[in-house]
Amino acid sequence: MGTLSLSDFQAVKIPVPWGHISGRWYGNRKERPILAIHGWLDNLGTFDRLIPLLPDYLGVLCIDLPGHGRSSHLPPGVYYSVYEFVFTIPMVMKEYGWSKVSLIGHSLGGVLAFIYASLAPHTVDMIVSLDILLPLRNDIDYMGQSIEKQLVNVERQKLGNYSEPPSYTHTQLGKVLAKGSFNSVSPDLAKHLLHRQLTKSKLYPERFYFSRDIRVKYYHYMDIDDGLAAEMAGRIIKKPYLIIKGSLSPFLSTRCNEAISILAKDNPYFEFYEVENGTHHIHLHAAEECAGYIVPFIQHHRPPALTSWAVTGRDDRLRKPKRFFTWTNKKRSKL
Repeated sequence: MGTLSLSDFQAVKIPVPWGHISGRWYGNRKERPILAIHGWLDNLGTFDRLIPLLPDYLGVLCIDLPGHGRSSHLPPGVYYSVYEFVFTIPMVMKEYGWSKVSLIGHSLGGVLAFIYASLAPHTVDMIVSLDILLPLRNDIDYMGQSIEKQLVNVERQKLGNYSEPPSYTHTQLGKVLAKGSFNSVSPDLAKHLLHRQLTKSKLYPERFYFSRDIRVKYYHYMDIDDGLAAEMAGRIIKKPYLIIKGSLSPFLSTRCNEAISILAKDNPYFEFYEVENGTHHIHLHAAEECAGYIVPFIQHHRPPALTSWAVTGRDDRLRKPKRFFTWTNKKRSKL
């Protein structure tokens, strides 16, 4: 049993009413793959370092969310919200005729997995959530600024006043992305996110600008308060659920504890791990450690067909991880 190859993929375009969802289907294309969803302002390149570490008996379909990467932008006058992003999951399922879906999500992608699983738990058979569970709480100032920014875009479009966004040299791009991610993505890892979201400037030779839809920056996200989070988690009963947290990241705060406790209660399929010195993009800078948790989880809950089993060829990466946490009474305790 080997691992996936980053060069073995089929580029896909999934038709949607406003255009298409772009993606790459890695590895096995004869069985239902795992659906991998990136974070806000990222694209499917975020999984570049993780993909080659995953077992090759299952494929992985990585997609660009609407307005991201190479997927179509929403029509003018329509604004992005978490609901359009969640709707992407059943649209992909419908395209391929899946009755079930296995999900890997980072950041926004992990939030989408949680929301979708609470809405249609009978269709989800496995979730891997990378440094996220609940979205950050809605901030009224952010909401007001978002409306103002959207109005500016409306006026610019009406006046035909659109111009190129700020452009950068290749040297500058890594630094810009690192700064925008609060240094969660280091400049040397930025290439994995840049190759699907750049357009060559027509005004300045040797410069590029970000091609993602500018409206995505001000999308409306779902405000999940503590009561709603508990209600949603209660609908995801005894579901294989793996959460990996970066120790330096603020995205899995104490307010997630109640929801995590509910997911873990009487659930032998729930697992939680923490990556030491891990930032929000743990799957990029700590891909090997993340794979050490993800691979056994996949093998247990989406095992290969009996004809694919092999006794040899298993490496140390597939051994039981040393750091395992269980949640009891809203507190995390190490076994």
